[in-house]
Amino acid sequence: MLLKRLFVVLFVLGLAINVSAADKKDVKWETKIEDAVKIAKKENKAILVNFTGSDWCIWCKKLQGEVFSQAEFAKYANDNLVLVKLDFPRNVKQSKAVQEYNRGLMKKYGVRGFPTILLLDKNGEYLKTTGYQQGGAKNYVTHLKGLLK
Repeated sequence: MLLKRLFVVLFVLGLAINVSAADKKDVKWETKIEDAVKIAKKENKAILVNFTGSDWCIWCKKLQGEVFSQAEFAKYANDNLVLVKLDFPRNVKQSKAVQEYNRGLMKKYGVRGFPTILLLDKNGEYLKTTGYQQGGAKNYVTHLKGLLK
């Protein structure tokens, strides 16, 4: 009897873990806008460009933790967006080519702080600029939907 109960508890626990893991979908971040445009045209999606200081910027870390790593954002992004991350870390080595590429886009779009989020259409044409928003993934998805109308 005790063994049977233990088996049922472990079975239910295993199901809960599997459902939880299935809810946490991953998102793919491109590192070049040109690659994102090719994908966006093919899939008819907008482009979200994340200018971030991933290892030092507190608001970037909050945006990552509260929004970009959440299942609700992942579902919306996978269905509607091509994501690009342009990182400006202080403690992670990047090649000179990556640094120059990222800085060139920072200058092109007039980015002056982090995080800065750009929304581009499927052709790579600028639409809107935004950044961190309070309220978690649900609020951020609503915010993005409003900007992309």
